[in-house]
Amino acid sequence: MIAGLALTLTLPAQPAQSAPEPVSPDVLAARAADAAAARGVGLAKGAEDAFVRSSFTSGGGGLYYAAYQRTYRGLEVVGGDAVIVTDGQGRVHDTVTDDTTSVAVDIRPVLTKDAAEAAAAKTLSTVDKVVSRQLVVFAVDSPTLAYEVVLEGSTAEQVPSRPHVFVDATTGAVLDVWDDVRAGTGNGFYNGTVTITTQQSGGTFSTIDPTRSGVRCRQNSNQQVFTGPDDVWGNGSGTSLETACVDALYATQRQWDMLSSWLGRSGINGSGGGFPANVGLTAVNAFWNGSSASFGRSSDGQRQVVPIDVVAHEFGHGIFQFTPGGSGGSNEKGGLNESTGDIFGAVTEAFANNPNDPPDYQVGEEVNLSGSGPIRFMYQPSLRSGHPNCFSSSVPNLEVHAGAGVQNHWFYLLAEGSNPGGGKPSSPTCNSSTVTGIGVQKAAQIFYNGLLRKTTTWTHGRVRLATLQAARALFPNSCTEFNTVRAAWNAVSVPAQTGEPTC
Repeated sequence: MIAGLALTLTLPAQPAQSAPEPVSPDVLAARAADAAAARGVGLAKGAEDAFVRSSFTSGGGGLYYAAYQRTYRGLEVVGGDAVIVTDGQGRVHDTVTDDTTSVAVDIRPVLTKDAAEAAAAKTLSTVDKVVSRQLVVFAVDSPTLAYEVVLEGSTAEQVPSRPHVFVDATTGAVLDVWDDVRAGTGNGFYNGTVTITTQQSGGTFSTIDPTRSGVRCRQNSNQQVFTGPDDVWGNGSGTSLETACVDALYATQRQWDMLSSWLGRSGINGSGGGFPANVGLTAVNAFWNGSSASFGRSSDGQRQVVPIDVVAHEFGHGIFQFTPGGSGGSNEKGGLNESTGDIFGAVTEAFANNPNDPPDYQVGEEVNLSGSGPIRFMYQPSLRSGHPNCFSSSVPNLEVHAGAGVQNHWFYLLAEGSNPGGGKPSSPTCNSSTVTGIGVQKAAQIFYNGLLRKTTTWTHGRVRLATLQAARALFPNSCTEFNTVRAAWNAVSVPAQTGEPTC
């Protein structure tokens, strides 16, 4: 260095290290579930199995539920679905699988697609169209290569039907039939003067809800919404279809709000979507067909079938369809599906708390459909002949509406208890026990989060296990809710299950 001369050394600037982008809890949860499915942890039954995520739902207690469809050599395994439960830190909490074994079937069919379609068509009185047909592995019982043929048409009783018919791809035998159409009944109840959300375009209003995607009310005859020059709808008459749309939209919008406020669910389908309600069906009936709900008239023709509990019941079938495990499955699952509709009907009534329809646990209590009052009684199912209060080996084989009674009874005991007082009816238990309820909102949260563990092979025993797991996750610092779930199942004679948790 030369004396008196300062030397400055300039180093090249180093690029600033940017902080990693934060990963949201739902992304972490989904990544963890996908990684577990890819490893086949607790899921895979054989080397040629794979799992494809079909839905991802946020539940309560910081948990997420990822549903997966099992495939075998690229074919869907019907009855092989699974649910992986994760949290927002990317930890896997649980896996739920169907009781299926390893698959080793030849995936080359003997039967042609046309022959399978002909066999499937025999299950309907009238076939309007063939929606789809595909090869699957039907594994609800013994794994069998089959065609799944989806039809649209009507039964001999002229009831709309959209069956999934599973035809043995070797013999042509029909292995099973699952129908997307879930029939129900209701009353001609009106909600009085209410506020509903409708759509305005220029100077025209319509019965479309612009804030709840997919929600609208239409005339069944032409599938057209009602329109008018002002935002005043209906005249209070039981025979007016426009008035029926007021009731249908009001009930649908209250159910949507209940799902969001009480359960954290986005829309009927869980991803921000809803479905149309069609009024003016000529039958004394109401039903869900997989993509819309249709509502008819009362037996005396004086009222439309659109009270809160019936509308919420039909869209409750949509919630059942758009939770893991879907709608298809055994007759016992069909009964649990009907009960799910009843439960969402009762919960929506409680949320709406409309003085014209005070919350209760009767189904369609305002209609005199056949001169015998309410259709079902959740607090005491046996008030309807053939509807048992208690579970037994005969329940899985009952007609599905009768089979709804056991889970309905359990829900009432969980929410209200066996002797709730306050003008609410007492509920007899099957083991002479006394149950103290935890309230309808907590009961709904436990039931819904149990539903997020549903698989194709859904049974009363599996619901018991799932709701106990849900209670423990939702209320980790209290045993009251868990113990009441267990006490209510014991009180309707659904036995303890293998692997049942403790509080």
